[in-house]
Amino acid sequence: MKFLVVGLGSMGKRRVRNLQALGAAYVAGFDIREDRRSEAHTKYGIPVFAEFDAAIADAKPDALAICTPPDLHMHYAFLAQARQLDCFIEASVVQKEEILRLDQLLQGGTTLALPSCTMLFYPGPKKIKELVETKAIGDVISINYHTGQYLPDWHPWEDIADFYVSKRETGGAREIVPFELTWLCHIFGVPKALACWKGKLSDIKADIDDLYHCIMQFPKSGMVCNMTVEVISRPQATREMRILGTEGEIVFSGDANSVRYRNVHMQDWVHFEFKAGTVENQYINPEEPYIEEMRAWTQALASRDASSYPNSLNEDYQILKVLSDLEALAEGAA
Repeated sequence: MKFLVVGLGSMGKRRVRNLQALGAAYVAGFDIREDRRSEAHTKYGIPVFAEFDAAIADAKPDALAICTPPDLHMHYAFLAQARQLDCFIEASVVQKEEILRLDQLLQGGTTLALPSCTMLFYPGPKKIKELVETKAIGDVISINYHTGQYLPDWHPWEDIADFYVSKRETGGAREIVPFELTWLCHIFGVPKALACWKGKLSDIKADIDDLYHCIMQFPKSGMVCNMTVEVISRPQATREMRILGTEGEIVFSGDANSVRYRNVHMQDWVHFEFKAGTVENQYINPEEPYIEEMRAWTQALASRDASSYPNSLNEDYQILKVLSDLEALAEGAA
């Protein structure tokens, strides 16, 4: 297959590497910025294009990996749909109604548009899913989850004003709420928003909310989740979770890069420690989960089976509805 990566910023370059790691025979790139085109061509040896139509005409891709800022995802996804090109779409935070419209347009057709769900390919969430499904701690009752990373550390090589995380609609903390909900919903189902507080507490130079406190209930089980998402944590990122069950608990620690659990039938904790993985220069997260995500996508394309991939446009729409409900509660309480 031939792939065109749309957007050659941090994530676009990562997807080029992912596809090359999987042995893709042809990968091209498109970006309106000359510096990004030049860097991608120099580093990865790919053909690059300054205009989208020229990229489609010359590269003749079978599929697009859409790695633009979130407010442009649907623009390129609809262009792909009009050309009957399959696409992968990075994590979205806006335009939920457009996501639903695209999903409805694609129903009954053969074109596949599959959205990102990177955390499902991390070893921590995979192990948590296994422990929950095997009832290692009985039935889950409560989750406390805190995740965050200082926003200027996301792209230390550029000012945050130069990319989308500094905009209110696509701001860093706001984007991460659905990013985290994607894997939580995969395990527990879609929650009902109960309460939310969001606001700006730091001195980060951006008109965004830098902290979200969210309380949700998962109707199927009645389990309650208290989730904190922020872009304040420094000098290193925070990812800490404690899951309480009827017979024990699970602890997920980003600092230790581990999951541990213990139940009433055990005297000691059982620990699962994960490898750090391969971290590219100027990146923080390892390459391996992203490669596995691209593998799942390309395998779904090869088999023409969207159900083999663990996320869908409709699921993205449902998650963004939860975000909207949480924000409505926060604004109502203000």
